[in-house]
Amino acid sequence: MDHQPEFGLSVTEAARRAQIIGATIATIGELGYAKTSFARIKEKAGLSSTRIISYHFTNKAGLMQAVLSTVSDIKERFLTERAAGRTDPADRRGMLREYIASEVAFLGAYPECVRVFLEMGAAGEDKDGWPMAKPVVEQLRVGQLTRQLTQGQREGAFGEFSPAIMAMAIRQAVDGVAAQLAADPELDLERYGTELADLFERTTRASA
Repeated sequence: MDHQPEFGLSVTEAARRAQIIGATIATIGELGYAKTSFARIKEKAGLSSTRIISYHFTNKAGLMQAVLSTVSDIKERFLTERAAGRTDPADRRGMLREYIASEVAFLGAYPECVRVFLEMGAAGEDKDGWPMAKPVVEQLRVGQLTRQLTQGQREGAFGEFSPAIMAMAIRQAVDGVAAQLAADPELDLERYGTELADLFERTTRASA
């Protein structure tokens, strides 16, 4: 039997795990994090029993860790592929522009993944869920950007401001576009991405 050596999984097991994760992402997208249960995921995936989910992920906490890892990998690949050849790593301002434009583009390319981030980031108490979901998502949403802004200030590419506050402002601006897109699926994301990138480039620019 063929196996995936890095996980010790058979091809069939890997496919089943992927099916469950995909069904979970779709369920969160439709119902929200709080209403996503093994029973709902079973229905979405067309499984015969919730025990199949438990076999692969043990509990909801384990499943949600796998879901977050999956959507994070999808997003990282998307951002990396968009930025390839378009920015110079030494050009902090160019990297910031591309980051913002790519974040907005991601909203249209992977709406269900966006919903997972938003839902898990806003998750309240869930006795069956993963207690680290909210802080981990928060770190993914603003942590890396805060570090990039801080490094840009050290290099003189950006002016004086709080990197943490600026990162949160950028994040909330992108989230605002997500809300607009939900209300208007025909929203011009390219224009929004460009204008937000222009706005924050001016806001973060070092004084001449």
